[in-house]
Amino acid sequence: MPNYALIIVIVCYLLLLFGMGIWADRRSNSKWVHNPWVYSLSLAVYCSAWTYYGSVGIAATDGIGFLTTYLGPVIALPLWILVMKRIVLVSKQHQVSSIADFISLRYGNNRSIGAIVTVICVIAVVPYIALQLKAVSETFDILTTGDKSNSLLTDSTFYIAILLAVFAALFGTQTTDASQQRSGLMFSVAIESVLKLIFFLIIGIYATFYLFDGTIDIYNQISALEEFDKLATFENMESSINWYFMIALSFFAIFLLPRQFQASVVENTSTNHLKKASWVFPLYLLLFNVFVIFIAWAGKLVLGNQVNPDYYTLFLPLHHGHKLIGLMVFLGGLSSVISMVVVSALALSTMVSNNLIIPYGFLKVLNKNNSESNFQTIKNIRRVAIFSLIIGAYIFYVNFNIELSLFSIGLIAFVIIAQLAPAFFIGLFWNRGSATAAKMGILAGSTVTFYTLALPFITDVFVSNSKFTSDGPFGWELLKPYALFGLDFMPPVPHAFFWSMVINLMFYLVFSVIRKGNYRERNYAEMVVNASSLKMGENAYVWKGEANKTDIEQVLIRFLGAKKTHRALTLFYRKYNINPNEEKADARLVNFSEKILTGSIGAASAKLMIGSVVKEQPVTLPEVLKILEENKETISANKQLQQQSYDLQRLTDSLQQANEALIEKDKQKDEFLDTVAHELKTPTASIRAASEILADDDDMPEELRQKFLNNIVADADRLSVLITNILDLEKLSSGREIMHKRTNNLQSTVKKAVDGIYQLASKKGVKIDASQVEDVTLVYDEDRILQVFTNLLSNSIKFVPEHNGHININGKDLGNRVKLTFEDNGKGIPQEDMKYIFEKFYQSNNQNIKKPLGSGMGLAISRQIIESHNGIIEIDKNYLKGARFIIELQKENA
Repeated sequence: MPNYALIIVIVCYLLLLFGMGIWADRRSNSKWVHNPWVYSLSLAVYCSAWTYYGSVGIAATDGIGFLTTYLGPVIALPLWILVMKRIVLVSKQHQVSSIADFISLRYGNNRSIGAIVTVICVIAVVPYIALQLKAVSETFDILTTGDKSNSLLTDSTFYIAILLAVFAALFGTQTTDASQQRSGLMFSVAIESVLKLIFFLIIGIYATFYLFDGTIDIYNQISALEEFDKLATFENMESSINWYFMIALSFFAIFLLPRQFQASVVENTSTNHLKKASWVFPLYLLLFNVFVIFIAWAGKLVLGNQVNPDYYTLFLPLHHGHKLIGLMVFLGGLSSVISMVVVSALALSTMVSNNLIIPYGFLKVLNKNNSESNFQTIKNIRRVAIFSLIIGAYIFYVNFNIELSLFSIGLIAFVIIAQLAPAFFIGLFWNRGSATAAKMGILAGSTVTFYTLALPFITDVFVSNSKFTSDGPFGWELLKPYALFGLDFMPPVPHAFFWSMVINLMFYLVFSVIRKGNYRERNYAEMVVNASSLKMGENAYVWKGEANKTDIEQVLIRFLGAKKTHRALTLFYRKYNINPNEEKADARLVNFSEKILTGSIGAASAKLMIGSVVKEQPVTLPEVLKILEENKETISANKQLQQQSYDLQRLTDSLQQANEALIEKDKQKDEFLDTVAHELKTPTASIRAASEILADDDDMPEELRQKFLNNIVADADRLSVLITNILDLEKLSSGREIMHKRTNNLQSTVKKAVDGIYQLASKKGVKIDASQVEDVTLVYDEDRILQVFTNLLSNSIKFVPEHNGHININGKDLGNRVKLTFEDNGKGIPQEDMKYIFEKFYQSNNQNIKKPLGSGMGLAISRQIIESHNGIIEIDKNYLKGARFIIELQKENA
């Protein structure tokens, strides 16, 4: 492919991502942008060019060792969601915008700690960004089959670096508050995560099922190679030990890498998103690794050692002439590079500006300027930082011949970043950790890392005939950088990680014990360590001194602008019921002011700026303890109030439900009474009309007179049945009805019910089949059970079609109980009525299922009778050919 064609593709791809970012920025509240899926997928910024290319390379040379990079995050996820929830809550409470700000905040907004953390991150990440540029450059050359350019003006990598810097600057510096979310950038990162996964799966499927006949075929062929055992198993105990160290290294990375902190903490908009991320992100990593080993084996079999194994994903399709697949693979790798470089540059630029440039160089300048000037100055500082970092990475890439593999360079960056682990993790859960301990631990661990990783490389490259690596300094073998203190069975990276962590942790613990922090450090430690402190807000801040609201307000206006400052302070005064006209400021306002400044200029600079206009006085330990004790009492009282509020809410909900149920029952009662009144009125009116006719006409023929008398008798019987049903229902409901139970034959009782209804069934042409009822005896009140059976049969007869209706009765002995079913081919019962069909006051809205005659109390009475026998009666909701009622009677408890 010609160079210009690929450059056009790259530019179009970047413009597409840029356009999607702008679209998302303008719809930041849209469900397509603000949702847990975008958040979860943005965490895949973890998967850089190292993942996309380097994992295949390590799988091809060292076997399953590539898995350690992904097992660490997967193992970390159960802990990740708990730890990250605390980190996110603290960060949002204090407007934290970077991991440097967070660690600085934990140790009392210590300026030097923020600076040290920033320097460590820059040292680790700039070569890591150079690694991404290396990947872009080499894959660009592979795809275009061109030679690497030695001229800056013709080097495509340089222009790609510039485009990435522009992309990061446009999306990352729109506001001076670095703690605000960048919806457009994260949406673009999420889209890139999806694309790089799709493209990687495509090459995986291509290599496995197109070039070979599936996984078994690849396995059979690769297993014939002599080096197969090395590629599929641990060679020795040392290899397995290295595995555990590498997993621990990647475990730390998922928390501590600046780009991960940016994506998981700063860009988090809701702690609820953490739940979905806890399974989406591991699933993403799993999918990414499904084909890694098979791509590596396919490359080993097809290409061997002719090409760099890191780029098997690209060489395999190009080797077989499939350039389109090669282009998709390239775009997937470019997506990995873009997301990593842009988010890393954004995170580092915030750290550099807030923890190095502003507190150590520009603070006095900013203190003199107005808000508009300060806004522009801070934005420009971050833009220059972004360009400097990315161009610095490019210079590093060009001037240092990076011969190490992608995997190795990534691991070195992980080891450097891991030096933040003790100060970060122990500081989250142990309030004794001090700022001095954090600084000494990080510096000591970083020194060991430099000695065991960087120094050997420097001496080997720049010092001729150096024996530093092989013999140690001055021939002291115990100090050999790759075998420190005689530990010689681990590769350089795990070896450096082990010793740096041991020294780092030792210094942190020792200095935490011998050098206790001041009151400010202990105060912030208390707020971070104690989860309950997160709810205390400004009340948790311990401060003593003199401060004027006007001075503090002027500082805020200088960095936030008059409008934003006024709005923030108005909400603050209203929240804490503070008189805005009172000139004296208390500890709450001092703490609040530091927090809202933190997002713009960093925690350390915010502390300095507010400190410049207040007269702070030392706080003694008894005063600190007293304030914290008062706060704990407040928290306890708040918890009790919250519990009482919760209990009251539950009681209110229960009362509301009970009230709704009573209203529904009252409505059903009214409908029932209307129905009963109608049923009573109809035969009564008929009896009266017939009686009046008989009384008025003495000369009526005898045949007609007898007909009227028969009607009177029938209506009187109907009235009698209706009244009996009402009385039965009342007695059964109240439990006053006495059941006359004795041993009966179920088959015989069913036959009596069928015989009793036979004439009515024959008249309508309905067939009743009771041949499937088994011969079984049990204890029950036969008259009452017969009443239930008769009611079910009469209901079925009324609703089955004439001359084609059928009713089937089945009875089975199930051991300790008997199960009967009554099923017909009638209209059935609508789903919405099945739930209420046995309610004594319920009348269906569907007129098709109401009885033509009667009160509609039959099923309610039937349920009461069956329940009086400790049985159950229900309707089969899954029967669709009509209606099916199921009755179960216990043999022993009937």
